[in-house]
Order: sequence, then C-alpha cells, then structure tokens
Amino acid sequence: MNRRFLLLQTACLMGAAACAPVTQRPDLAPLGLRGARLEDDRLVSFDGARLGLMRWLPEAGKPVTQVIVALHGMNDYSNAFRLAGPWWAKQGIATYAIDIRGFGRSPKRGVWAPVDLVVEDIRTTVELVREAHPDAKVALAGESMGGAFAICAMASDKPPAVDRLLLFAPAVWGWSNQPLPYKTSLWISAHTARSWVVKPPEWLVKNVQPSDNIEELRKMGRDPLMIWGARSDTLYGLVGLMERAWSSLGKVQVPVAYFYGANDHIIPKEPTMQAVRRLKPDDRSAYYANGWHLLLIDKQAEVVWNDAASFLRDPLADLPSGSPPVPGAPTAPNVVRTQAEGR
Repeated sequence: MNRRFLLLQTACLMGAAACAPVTQRPDLAPLGLRGARLEDDRLVSFDGARLGLMRWLPEAGKPVTQVIVALHGMNDYSNAFRLAGPWWAKQGIATYAIDIRGFGRSPKRGVWAPVDLVVEDIRTTVELVREAHPDAKVALAGESMGGAFAICAMASDKPPAVDRLLLFAPAVWGWSNQPLPYKTSLWISAHTARSWVVKPPEWLVKNVQPSDNIEELRKMGRDPLMIWGARSDTLYGLVGLMERAWSSLGKVQVPVAYFYGANDHIIPKEPTMQAVRRLKPDDRSAYYANGWHLLLIDKQAEVVWNDAASFLRDPLADLPSGSPPVPGAPTAPNVVRTQAEGR
C-alpha cells in the first residue's frame, strides 16, 4: 500500500510540474512602435509595453539635483509614492514611479512578470531618466516587493546605472524562511490551480496592520487600481523574488540605505536581520521604533523621507533621525568613531 501511495504521489507531482505557473512575456510590439520613451502618464519600455507612470518634479526653474526611480509594493502601484514624491520635489529631488507589470495600469493586471523581465524595465526607466536629467544623481528606490526587485536589479550582471539604492522594508521573506506547510501548499496550488485567487482571511485583515495611518489605508481601500487578493502563481513568483533578494543583497555595489519599522507586520524581523547582515560596512540602515511596513505613509513618514533625502545628498553622513541601525546590520566606521569620541 505504501509503495502504491508513493507511486501515486510521484505521478501527481510530475503532473503538477508539467503545469508551470503562468508568467508574463515581453510584449514585443511591432518594431516601429517599440521605441522606449517617457510619456505623460506612461513609460514605453524596451519591448513596447506601456507601463503606468507617475512623476513629481521640482518647480519649474529649480535645478534637479537628485532623481529617484521608484518601485511600489505588492498589489499597489506608483501611487505608493503619492506623499513622499511631492515632499522630495520640494527638496530638489524628482521622483519617477512606475507601475510594475501586472499592477496598476500596466499590462496583464494580476499576472506575475518574471524577475528578469521587470529588471529590464528598471534598466530602461533608469536610462530614460538619465537622459531627461543628465546632470543629476540617480537613485533606485523600492518599497516592499519593489525593494526586492530593486535588490535583484542591482545584484544582476548588468545593474542599472544608478548612484544609490533606497530600500523601504524590502520583501526578503523567501523560501528559506517560509514555514514548510505554506511552501508545500503554495507549490502545489501554483502548479495546479494557477489562476486561483487567494484572498486574505478576515481574521488576518483585522490583525495585520500595514501602517498606523488609518486615513491613508482607507484611501487605498477605495482605490480601484489597488489589487485585493492574488493568483496562487503570482504568490509563488513573489516568494521566489523574495528569496533571490534575500540571498543577493551582498552583491550590490552602490551605497545602500535600508529602512525598516519595529512594528512591521508584513516582513518578519528574522529574514530582515539575516538580509541586513549582507550590507557593506559603509551602508546605512535605520530601525524606526514608530515605523510600520508602509514607511512612506506612516504617521512618522516625514522622518523617513528626510532620512532618504539626506542619504541621497551624502551616503556617508549620519541619518537625521538618529534611528539605530536595523539589528544585525554592520555598523558604519564613521558611526563607530563618533560613538568612541562621545565616550
């Protein structure tokens, strides 16, 4: 009986493996229509795909000293930077936020786009932004899922040509840290019921709070461009992305700022602490006592915006908030010196 069961189980797994999760492919528009460019509310990417775009620029005539290419979190879209973008613009920092494929106004809403495809979109965006602002420093920024994509882009063999990397509670909760029952059920559902939409149970919605800014959370809940729930194969792709980001942060060569809130209910502390150990000694991190997962809309969000702006100006300077490093992160040499001089 046990032998028959094993044979049946093996056959089921082989059949499931034959049904690979659905993912997006390059759009490959006709050659004449592929030209990558920035439009008012769209970014035309390398393959002609039209991605949603939002931008916040300094006032006309004010020099643009820094530019941020911004990537949103899971089921969100470029509007994730609706509060930070205008604030940064007043500091002379321009922000270009795209809707990642599968989200917001971008193609094939709800269907996962492979990491390497999104990374090519990021490279394209950075190139276009550099053309638009040739005298500015350019930074790549990512919140949650967007932070994971940003890490993967900068750890790739051909990283985008940016000068800084900003990570706001990046999604680093990959396969290595997922509970075994969840890993098993997700693999099976992603390879069988691929389009099945997983919606969070009511008890989870009530107990998991992404931010303390309830007013902004309510606005998100009324926004038709937000996605509530996710296909099982999209969740499978997300966990694979998080694993890749978690393991590859140490390959990033540019200065990194890693921001994380003590009240984060979404990305657990353990994988975060493991990831930050891979930062370079000169990188910066901040652990906000009053921070949640959506650091850019929290009630104390301006503290985070200001730390980010400071890091863009001088990646070696102490952060204005004075927040301690994320537990596990290496301590920067100049911070060690300052502490020693203070004793």
